[in-house]
Amino acid sequence: MLKIGISACFMYADPSRLVFGPKNLAYVECDMFSYLSQAGILPVLIPNLPMERLEPLLAELNGFVFQGGTDLAPQSYGETPLIAGKWLGDPYRDAYELRLLDYAIRHQKPVLGICRGLQLINVFFGGTLYQDITYQLADAILHRDAERYDGLTHQIDLVPGKTLEQIYPEKQRDTVNSVHHQGIKDLGKGLEVLARCREDGMIEAIQSCDPKLPPVIAVQWHPEFSVGKEAPFLDPLRLYHHFIDTTKSITAKKN
Repeated sequence: MLKIGISACFMYADPSRLVFGPKNLAYVECDMFSYLSQAGILPVLIPNLPMERLEPLLAELNGFVFQGGTDLAPQSYGETPLIAGKWLGDPYRDAYELRLLDYAIRHQKPVLGICRGLQLINVFFGGTLYQDITYQLADAILHRDAERYDGLTHQIDLVPGKTLEQIYPEKQRDTVNSVHHQGIKDLGKGLEVLARCREDGMIEAIQSCDPKLPPVIAVQWHPEFSVGKEAPFLDPLRLYHHFIDTTKSITAKKN
């Protein structure tokens, strides 16, 4: 059975919260757990522990998934907030996930990034982000609507000949959900673009292109929210099966 590690989302102590109010919580969104829990796969939530305690646990994992959630902090990619008090992100989670991603890269473990995960990967490789797409790009379409949430969608264009086009050769499947207000500004080194938003060109998918790196692929949308949806939505399980097949291949070579 493959063990796939999932980076945690965090909720911090909040006295107004009735359950575990004074405590910090680590969690996985339920659709994500369902999405990853396919036959022969054991999803494992990765705790935030000192590396000397964490490394033996990480060594047991075959691949890593970095899920969505809060913004990245501007200081994590060398910027300061554009507006005081806004888009501050979560530096605590950034530090935790960047350590995990560093481990995965150094130990040649396959990586799948989703939404925030794509942004995290880009920052790890030296890229930057738009702190708020609407504020910084006047010509951009709306990429996040709190009320519509994953009901907000747009079309994407896949880069010809690259991995996503190989996974999704049917041209009638070109629609994804959009649940983000931040996005890639400057692309990180060793990464290449796999897809862009058709309407405004926003980067929607990336992968590692340096042969020295392990397989790393990431998308800006939430595939876990689209399981079971028909065309024109991309079939989210194809992306995950590609990641799992890659992970099996890498694991077999190591063994």
